[in-house]
Amino acid sequence: MPIDLNITLTYDMAEPTDILLQVEAAVIAEQTIGSSTLNVPGCEHFVRVASHDQIGERIWLRRAGRLRIDYVAQVAINRVIAAISTLPQIALHQLPGETVQYLLDSHYCPATKFQSFVDTEFGTLQGGARISAMCDWIRDNFTYQAGSSDGSTTALDSFVMRHGVCRDYAHVMIVLARASCIPARFVSVYAPDVTPPDFHAVAEVFLADDQGGGAWHLIDPTGMATAADMVKIGVGRDALDVAFLTAYGPVELIEQVVTVTRA
Repeated sequence: MPIDLNITLTYDMAEPTDILLQVEAAVIAEQTIGSSTLNVPGCEHFVRVASHDQIGERIWLRRAGRLRIDYVAQVAINRVIAAISTLPQIALHQLPGETVQYLLDSHYCPATKFQSFVDTEFGTLQGGARISAMCDWIRDNFTYQAGSSDGSTTALDSFVMRHGVCRDYAHVMIVLARASCIPARFVSVYAPDVTPPDFHAVAEVFLADDQGGGAWHLIDPTGMATAADMVKIGVGRDALDVAFLTAYGPVELIEQVVTVTRA
């Protein structure tokens, strides 16, 4: 079923400011962009650059004063959905080189600090069965609480506090997977049924597939979105790599409206 996206972002900047924007649905095989319009008027600079793993694009903007960004698109999801709990883990020495960075600690995800916990809590499980159990553990032990974290909150902070928003849930899922020697990355998505409506964050893990290779599989520890309905925007090591807007100067948010519906 196609997913309709309607996004409006409005900011004020007192002086010319450089902005890195990533809000468009990624043009990748697992989703088809039926139509899309991005309107960013009045910028003195506008140029597209590649994002992590060539999934999606970032846009460099430079603008002063009132900036309104409007993005409208319809996206059809084509991805193959696997039963994650049945998928085996890939031996470390057989992992593709591009997945190795997603085993390592990153800014918000100090995975090495979680090795003792995952061995104790999930030591009898392997591969996708362990991933599913970790996801269930997060849902059972965490409370979704808007405003309970900020841009400095790490996965370790969230693990201690046992509450957060989608980015915090995703970070905890990522560190548990990486501590289990399973590559995991942060994914920015659009999805219907997200409450409150907003940009959404999930995790993606690399497990074996039926063809003897490996593939990335989406998983949402908040339980609000399913892989069949997620529209990918971009991926990265953690939230630092996939912010929908990064401003290199003072910016005031005026309006943010994210509407995602099934067509």
